[in-house]
Amino acid sequence: MTVAFVVSVPVLLGLLLFVINEIRRPPGPARWGGTPRWPKRLRVSFAAIILLLAGVVFWGFLVEPGRLIVRHETIRIDNWPKELDGLQIAVLADIHVDSWFVNDRKLRAIVQQTNQLQPELIMILGDYMSGNGWMKRTVDPEVFAPVLKDFHAPLGVYSVLGNHDTWFSLRRVRQALEQNGIKVLENEEVEINARGTSLWVAGLADLWTRPQRIDDVLARIPDGRPVIALTHNPDIFPRVPERVQLLLAGHTHGGQVRFPLIGTVVESSRFGNRYGRGHVVENNHHLFVTTGIGTSIVPVRFGVPPEVVLLTIKAPSP
Repeated sequence: MTVAFVVSVPVLLGLLLFVINEIRRPPGPARWGGTPRWPKRLRVSFAAIILLLAGVVFWGFLVEPGRLIVRHETIRIDNWPKELDGLQIAVLADIHVDSWFVNDRKLRAIVQQTNQLQPELIMILGDYMSGNGWMKRTVDPEVFAPVLKDFHAPLGVYSVLGNHDTWFSLRRVRQALEQNGIKVLENEEVEINARGTSLWVAGLADLWTRPQRIDDVLARIPDGRPVIALTHNPDIFPRVPERVQLLLAGHTHGGQVRFPLIGTVVESSRFGNRYGRGHVVENNHHLFVTTGIGTSIVPVRFGVPPEVVLLTIKAPSP
């Protein structure tokens, strides 16, 4: 990335200087018998468009994918127990570890920044793996998982796996994560003693690669207990029963490229933008979709910066 960045900067500066020169340049020779303006305006407009496009490419391929922001979100759930009022969860997804933007240094920064938020729970929603492609190389789970061992939350670190993880090797990714303190839930559930009360976390398998045993998982959870479900792909939300107060998902990358006024260029959900990003409420239960951290297919982000979400869950006001 450094070489591309160093090369791109002087190119952008050269284009900027060209635009400035065109603006300051006289409109034409005196022998034209006047001061023609349109040729100059066309030259300036063309140069400005080229500069704008170059700036978008520069930002989308070399700057924004390397950023990391923290987004604070609050969700109020009507039937959330008062004992768990204000529960804070760090939500991450689509890390897509590679040799380009999400390298060892970036991964350590993600862990450090997440820990600084001091969440009570950390939820990671799959797609750790990144395939080989343009400017990207796969990093084996046995290499990056020890870095993730430094995640810390008093109530634990829980995860599901995504389609890229299954395509690589579900067994290897799960084994590497669990050997480094991250509990993987694939059509499984776990009870957590949180603030002296019971909280259940259910992990549902990825929609694209494995069947989701929603009924089987929920049948093992006692009625009336608070349930947070994790999955990779948000498109299963209509199938999740109302007794699951909150479903957390990733996968969409928020479209990965989002232009002002135009919106997203590509939607990875069959529901379009309905479950593309953020907080959704349907049928008295909640979905939250994070736009994730890494990139897929093309190493570009624009208008959708990589994020770690600190989610606060509030009980109804007394």
